Amino acid sequence: MCEILLLFLVHLSRPVCVDVASDTEAVLGSSMKLTCISCLKREELKPNTNVNWYFTSSENNTYDRIHIFESNKGDSQSLDGPFKDRLIWNGSKDLQDVSLLILHVTESDRGIYECHVNRTFEFGTYTPYTVTKKNITLTVKEKASNDTTAIYSEIMMYVLLVFLTLWLLVEMVYCYKKISKSDEQVQDTA
Repeated sequence: MCEILLLFLVHLSRPVCVDVASDTEAVLGSSMKLTCISCLKREELKPNTNVNWYFTSSENNTYDRIHIFESNKGDSQSLDGPFKDRLIWNGSKDLQDVSLLILHVTESDRGIYECHVNRTFEFGTYTPYTVTKKNITLTVKEKASNDTTAIYSEIMMYVLLVFLTLWLLVEMVYCYKKISKSDEQVQDTA
């Protein structure tokens, strides 16, 4: 009976869209994912979605914005320019995750990336329109920096492991003494 109930609950579960911030540090020569997530509030609706990515170089004093990538209703293409043949669509089919992957990061990739998600919903004559814009300021480093969160997590894991091992040892000694004492009392009464 429990298996049927569990199966029923698992069947009702649905994937959830979670909007997370993009990484902002790239390592020279490696790949970098520019994360852009635009969640739909009602997933049963299927809007017409257009995605455009723009780049403004930090080396450019005039702050000219370059159109580097576009996806129109699922057809994606990298545009001519400094990113030719270095951008790969890394998004989802439902167009909630509209991320890009930059191959072979160079120093000139440093700057501001803008992700524009335009959605048009069609309900007969009423066609609401939404625009989502996200900015990612990318810095390029020669070497990957140490993640302090990973270091603290590893230290806490070892501290917890030592603590739990000592606690288990104390519990074993306590139980052993208790069992020995009860065996002595049984032998004394016999």
